Amino acid sequence: MTRILTSAAAQLGPIARNETRASAVARMIDLMKRGKERGVRYMVFPELALTTFFPRWYMEDWKEVETFFEKQMPTKDVLPLFEKAAEWGIGFYLGYAELTEDGHHYNTSILVNDKGRIVGKYRKVHLPGHSEYEAQRPWQHLEKRYFEPGDLGYPVWRSMGAIHGMAICNDRRWPEMYRSMGLQGVEIISLGYNTPDENTAAAEPKHLRNFHNDLVVQSGAYQNSCYVIATAKAGIEEGVGLIGGSLIAQPSGEIVAKAQTLGDELVVADLDLDLTVMGKQTIFNFANHRRVEHYARITGQTGVELPPEGDLEGEDVLSGK
Repeated sequence: MTRILTSAAAQLGPIARNETRASAVARMIDLMKRGKERGVRYMVFPELALTTFFPRWYMEDWKEVETFFEKQMPTKDVLPLFEKAAEWGIGFYLGYAELTEDGHHYNTSILVNDKGRIVGKYRKVHLPGHSEYEAQRPWQHLEKRYFEPGDLGYPVWRSMGAIHGMAICNDRRWPEMYRSMGLQGVEIISLGYNTPDENTAAAEPKHLRNFHNDLVVQSGAYQNSCYVIATAKAGIEEGVGLIGGSLIAQPSGEIVAKAQTLGDELVVADLDLDLTVMGKQTIFNFANHRRVEHYARITGQTGVELPPEGDLEGEDVLSGK
């Protein structure tokens, strides 16, 4: 029997700094309602989906910073989303800023099943940007100031008939993320993001922002024989352009559905989970083909270690001696 999980990337357009959580949740419920009408059983919302992308501002007052964080989940404002998910039988991924009881700050996502119950939590590992104000930037990217690196690793969960994993934004650029979950048999990786349409750290053609987004999602899906649902916050948010481009990539690496706008949009595809099997059993049969004895550098080293200076003389194979 074929396993089909009709799923959606639930892209959101801009969220203003003064927009309430209740307003953002109402927009998500509207997308969920539209998904129900199209037979969607699982949907993925963006990173930090309840607020504007606040790391673009430098704030010294942590009381102000923490107005963007959630101390529990669901909150009163977010509870209606859980209730509709249970009523309509739709599971979802939601990204938000988490403030723990003991004072830790994380960029977090949760996996909620089709009964409205939280079955998994992930905290963003690969934090981009910087931690102090940088005057040369037209806007800031202060994730390293406001968040700590995640402490949960890359677990997976069985839910809604599939093996699910989660990641957030910059994680998608790191192949270690996909492989960590691929080694647990992941079938669907859900990933929300807020990606500016300009690189403020270095000169880079704008078209590469979308190209690289597609590239890393497609390669991660192919190399681990899984689906990746990547969902954006999109459009001009508080004067900053966000790339959008939400997509669903299948285990072949091909894009099977992609956003056509920079606003609230539902990107839907039927995920045939049996398509994950072929790659896992052949080209990417890890048990048969991985050679971990040669991979120690990957986990034992962070920065680049260059070889000794000076060109090698090489072996003389031309003199016949």
